[in-house]
Amino acid sequence: MSRWKNSLISPEATILEAIQIIDCSALQIALVVDEANHLLGTVTDGDIRRGILKGINLDNPVRQIMNSKPSVIRTNDSRINALALMRSTTLHHIPVVDENYCVVDLEFINEFISTEQKDNPVILMAGGLGNRLKPLTESRPKPLLDVGGKPVLETILDSFIEQGFKNFYIAVNYMADMIREYFGDGSRWAVQIEYIYEDRPLGTAGAVGLFSGRTDKTIILMNGDILTKVDFRRLLKFHARQDAAATVCVRDYSLQIPYGVIKVDKQLVYDIEEKPLLHFLVNAGIYALSPEVLDYISPNSYLKMTDFLTTLMEKNKNVSVFPIREYWIDIGHINDYGRANGEFAEVFI
Repeated sequence: MSRWKNSLISPEATILEAIQIIDCSALQIALVVDEANHLLGTVTDGDIRRGILKGINLDNPVRQIMNSKPSVIRTNDSRINALALMRSTTLHHIPVVDENYCVVDLEFINEFISTEQKDNPVILMAGGLGNRLKPLTESRPKPLLDVGGKPVLETILDSFIEQGFKNFYIAVNYMADMIREYFGDGSRWAVQIEYIYEDRPLGTAGAVGLFSGRTDKTIILMNGDILTKVDFRRLLKFHARQDAAATVCVRDYSLQIPYGVIKVDKQLVYDIEEKPLLHFLVNAGIYALSPEVLDYISPNSYLKMTDFLTTLMEKNKNVSVFPIREYWIDIGHINDYGRANGEFAEVFI
């Protein structure tokens, strides 16, 4: 059981019980919730001290002293926003709530600032031909194209290392030797890098089928042509909370229809919407995979990620989505490659 669950308390529990929870859980906070786990308030040592000074008896219900309007983090809040909220409010811990205002976690500022080492395997897909970026990819593979003065795959690696990840597997095919020569065994970054060799393109999920590592940890899979500031640690925590077999990172994508849309029923117009803006959730090319899903991938067989996820859903496995609010760009098109170079200094330096 997650340790934050030890901090939950009913609004009718006594203040003395809240003190015991705060002391025993070592979390320095009690989360007041109803029977459905909706957050009603929080209680800290400060709240208790203020209650005592007001003459409130320790046998009184905790709802009399709780902070009924606590600061919270939403499950889809970015790491940057969450850390900024903690710093602006000088709080050391903030509850995480879902869309129904139910408690799902408790974040601590020291966990945001410190870097805990992560043993989770990280598979980076770097075997694509990069046809949409020709002629740039005629002399080097797409992951080695410079963005902001260094290969895009190195920036991806740096982002993971900054967050404590150290076990990397790079899937290679096109110009594999150039990638291997640049990154080596990872000792230059004090991490471990191994390679997954595709003799022929196998698709994203098919390449994962060649992963030889045995692990009981959630695997992070990411395309090697993406620049992002996503917090991969929060992705792992979200994946665990959802009890998911796979989690797909998604981005909001808006499409402006340049014409008035006519809605018709039996040849009669019933509505006209002028240049509507459509919103979609699109695949961001980043995934969290529970280790058991590897059993559903046949070694050395072509398998697209979309087909693999469909298979998991058909087998009644949970496939969840993790919305990305942070910076994200796919450099697969020449225009986006230019844009990434223009934005790099502002975002990554």
